[in-house]
Amino acid sequence: MTEVERARRITQRDIARLAGVSQTTVSLVLNNRADDTARIPVQTRDRVLRVIRETGYVADPIARRLAERRNRILGVFTYEPMFPSSTADFYHPFLVGIEECAERLGCDLLLFTSAPAVGGRRRIYQDGNRLRLADGCILLGRQLDRGDLSRLVSEGQPFVSVGRRDDAGGPVPYVAADYAAAVGELVRRAVAAGHQRLAYLGEGAGPESYVDRMTGFTEAVAAAGVAGQRQPVGGRPAAEVLDALLAAGVTAVFLEEYADGVALADAARLRGVPVPGALSLVAMGHPTRSADTDLAFTGFRIPRQEMGWRAVELLTDLVEGGADPGARQQLLPCELVDGATLAPPAGA
Repeated sequence: MTEVERARRITQRDIARLAGVSQTTVSLVLNNRADDTARIPVQTRDRVLRVIRETGYVADPIARRLAERRNRILGVFTYEPMFPSSTADFYHPFLVGIEECAERLGCDLLLFTSAPAVGGRRRIYQDGNRLRLADGCILLGRQLDRGDLSRLVSEGQPFVSVGRRDDAGGPVPYVAADYAAAVGELVRRAVAAGHQRLAYLGEGAGPESYVDRMTGFTEAVAAAGVAGQRQPVGGRPAAEVLDALLAAGVTAVFLEEYADGVALADAARLRGVPVPGALSLVAMGHPTRSADTDLAFTGFRIPRQEMGWRAVELLTDLVEGGADPGARQQLLPCELVDGATLAPPAGA
C-alpha cells in the first residue's frame, strides 16, 4: 500500500483512537490556532501529532464534508424562550460556551425557535421536526420533554442534552454538572462546622438537577449521622418557612432556588435572626430567578460555560461517529464558593 493510499484510508476517528483522545481534540490540533493550543496539554498535542506523522494522515476538510454529506451546522434547541426572559442571565454562559467551541471547530450554529411555546415550553415534534437541517443538535432547558428524548434516541439523530437526563428508551447523551458531589461536600463542611440539624429547601424532585441535589444532600446527611429534612416552598411566604425551620431546630438550610434563599434571608433579618449566626444558608447553584441581595452566599458555581463547550465537543464526536460510549454522559465538577453565609451555629 502506498503512502497516498494509506493516508486516504486513515480518518480523524482513527487518529483519535490511536492517540487516545476525542475527535474534537484531533480537530483542534489540526486547526493549529493559538487559542485552541492553550486549551490542549502539550503532551496530548504532541501525542496527536506523532500519530498523524506515523500514519501519514492528510486532512482534506472539503472532501470529507462532501463525502459525509454534512454541512458543519450544529443546531441549538431551547425548551424555554431565552431572548429575552427572566432566565436569560442563567443561560447566557451556556450559550457563550456553545458559540466559542463551535467557532473554533469551524461550525455554524442554527437556533431553532419555530416550535410554538405552550405553557412556556416548546416541543421538538409539536409542529414537525426541523432538527435535521443541522448535523446534530444541542438541547437546552431545565426540564426536557421525555417524549422528545425517546423519539430522538430511537431515531438515532445526533443530539446532546445540557444537563443530566434519565434514560429515554436508551441512554441520553449529556454534559451535566455533578450536583450530587458538590452538595455532598457542602453538607460535610456544614457538619464539620458543628451543624446537627440541616434542611433542604425546595422540591428535591422533578427535573433531574433537583433530584441530583436532593440525592447528594440525603446521602451526605445519612453518612454524617445528623438530622436532615426537606422543607417545601410551594408558594409559602418566607416568614412561614422560617417559622417551620426554627421550630424544627434547623441551623443550616440548603437552598434549591437561590431566590428562595434571598427571601428567607430577608425574613430572618426582619425577625432579628442573624445570618449566619443563628441560621446558615447554602446556595446550591446560580440564581434562575431575579433576586437582589448584598449577601455573599456560600455554595457552588455551576460550570455553565464549560458545559456548553463540552456539549459541542461531544456532539461533533457523535456526528462523526467516533464518540467513546464511556464519554457520552459527562459530569463536570462544580466550583465551591466559601461565601459568608455558612458559619458555626450559635453556641457551638
